[in-house]
Amino acid sequence: MLVTFVYDVLIASGQLGLSRNEKGLYYAVDLGGTNFRVLRTQLGGLEGRVIKQEYEEVAIPPELMLGTSEQLFDFIAKELVSFVAREGEDFRLHEGQSREIGFTFSFPCKQTAVNSGTLLQWTKGFKVNDAIGQDVVAALQGSIERRGYKMRIAALVNDTVGTLAGGRYWNNDVMIAVILGTGTNACYVERAESISKWGGELPKSGQMVINMEWGNFWSSHLPRTYVDELLDNESLNPGEYGFEKMISGMYLGDCVRRVLVRMAQQAGIFGPHVPHKLLEAFTLQTPDMSKMHHDDSSDLKMVAEVLKTVYGIHNTTLGIRKIVLAVCDIVCQRGARLAAAGIVGILKKIGRDGSTANGFIRRNDVNGIHDELTVNSIGGSGKTVVAMDGGLYEHYSKFRNYMQQAVRELLGDAAKNVFIELSKDGSGIGAAILAASHAEYVPT
Repeated sequence: MLVTFVYDVLIASGQLGLSRNEKGLYYAVDLGGTNFRVLRTQLGGLEGRVIKQEYEEVAIPPELMLGTSEQLFDFIAKELVSFVAREGEDFRLHEGQSREIGFTFSFPCKQTAVNSGTLLQWTKGFKVNDAIGQDVVAALQGSIERRGYKMRIAALVNDTVGTLAGGRYWNNDVMIAVILGTGTNACYVERAESISKWGGELPKSGQMVINMEWGNFWSSHLPRTYVDELLDNESLNPGEYGFEKMISGMYLGDCVRRVLVRMAQQAGIFGPHVPHKLLEAFTLQTPDMSKMHHDDSSDLKMVAEVLKTVYGIHNTTLGIRKIVLAVCDIVCQRGARLAAAGIVGILKKIGRDGSTANGFIRRNDVNGIHDELTVNSIGGSGKTVVAMDGGLYEHYSKFRNYMQQAVRELLGDAAKNVFIELSKDGSGIGAAILAASHAEYVPT
């Protein structure tokens, strides 16, 4: 677990919430996986809140994920500067304000100040070795300045902390944030007195935000299969981030592929020879797995289409397609239930997992999607909201439903006041809000 420097901003005046008085134009850079986002938001203070926002998503060239620090951050700075140059008339700086940035950086860092942090290691397929041990804020700030732009990085934020901030901007009941996308992580609000790593003066609120880096969780009680061992051994970071490799979007598709390889080798499900491409790691992406898993046609046409398109496997029987569908279901269900166990573990840690009554777990209406699951109870000190972000949770509905079902099972009669809500783009918005909270400009 990593202590963040986000405390009295999120937990102001003894209450769990931002001041919401932030005004002006703020930017965010959200680097969390194979894509990154640049975002701008116009904040209107207590009355206006978020007046307008825009963002763009940019794919990172694969060679930069394995290149040098300067190459990676120069590319990000170039795209940021290009985005700033297209700033429309609806966005405006207040008099005396300069552009300030919240930097969401979704990799393990030792944070030494609100706008400074040393990279501990890469995950999610990155291996930019010369950046390890360096201050990532200084690296990006230097790349921006080399392009002649005056922009200050005001806050360094983990993606989960950004999601928590974005959620709390609207709702003080948000106590936990979870990312389920390419990678995975969680953070939560903890009593400062319980944090043994904290050696400084306690914040006035008495509470701090803990970045769990739960992707690196491991336990002898966590069952590990041959698939997990093979995937881990052949990954860029063997022996690390075992939990992430079992539940996140980067790895679920490859888990399915490895099961199919074993079946092809031992049972010949695709004929006498194993298709050559099936032996290549990460050729089955989780979106393709999801397409097959959501195939409800009588002859499983989508399963056949994915096998043909990705692996050149033609003329599969319905029986074989049903086997492939079952493998997708098992891998998805395992990942979702493990994610649910992590969430319930946090609820238990903060004393939000017990009481009686009836209630439900709710997901916000986003893009026309709304789910509501009847469950029984939770107790403790009132309503608890878990803010969720990430494409895996948002777009893979079977994963989402299995996770909700498992939360219900694990809480039993203890879910009355637990709400799971999608906080779409929460990490980027939260970073911009935290930049405003730590800005040099003070609105009048």
